[in-house]
Amino acid sequence: MTFDFNSYRVKPDTKIKLKDISPVSTVALKKADAAARLEVLKAELDTLQEELYAAGKNSVLVIMQGMDTSGKDGAIRHVFGDVNPQGCRVESFKTPTPEELAHDFLWRVHKVTPPRGMITVFNRSHYEDVLIVRVHDLVPEETWRARYEMINAFESLLAAQGTIILKFFLHISKDEQAERLLAREEDISKAWKLSPSDWRERLLWDGYQKAYEDALEQCSSEHAPWYIVPADKKWVRNLVIAELITSTLHQYRDDWRKTLEAMSETRVAELHAYRAQNATGTSQQKPRK
Repeated sequence: MTFDFNSYRVKPDTKIKLKDISPVSTVALKKADAAARLEVLKAELDTLQEELYAAGKNSVLVIMQGMDTSGKDGAIRHVFGDVNPQGCRVESFKTPTPEELAHDFLWRVHKVTPPRGMITVFNRSHYEDVLIVRVHDLVPEETWRARYEMINAFESLLAAQGTIILKFFLHISKDEQAERLLAREEDISKAWKLSPSDWRERLLWDGYQKAYEDALEQCSSEHAPWYIVPADKKWVRNLVIAELITSTLHQYRDDWRKTLEAMSETRVAELHAYRAQNATGTSQQKPRK
């Protein structure tokens, strides 16, 4: 399958109108073929994570944002299900605690960014501080507007230190969201996910769409790109995210493998030296009487 990055990527300084972007776009595969392809990609991601960890040169930060029911949890489960949990963790960002509110808005985020060799997935992120705080008027406009530049500087810092950043906006339609909320209500095994706030937030749909458009426009860069992922079809959403992550990491693979080859040569040389020394030491020992 040929995969086109540019059909999903938000180019820097591009104006975004989400109503003009289809949330139901499909890929050039049938659903069953896409499921098989996803399994291949999951296995690839597991191997890439192992090489990322062993080489220790980069880290990976994956950011998931989207309206309620867009599938952040599901995407994380389906895409990262085969990755070694020792090399991958998920961080979720809820309502800030009093301690977190006593610091700058990036404090709680920076301390859980991935160290070299690790993948970290943010289920929601620092972008909540230009989304929900804006829509609910929790801070003045001059405060949240200034945060775009701070976010860009923060992500530039991470990228300069070797962090590979991928940001996914899961683009779901308002009608599909309503269907998913109603389906949860009818399914007792999933109704626990619901709360009246889910429906209250729908009343602010247009405000959220505008806030997302501005965040996508203001904060998509070459080193920290935003991708708009069609999310009305869950299998399309999962496949697109998996393709984008694995395709991106493959760009670093040659460098990781060169590092690993050099490490392997050093380890083999050390082993040969150890054996030679041990053999010499053994031959010099006097036999016991």
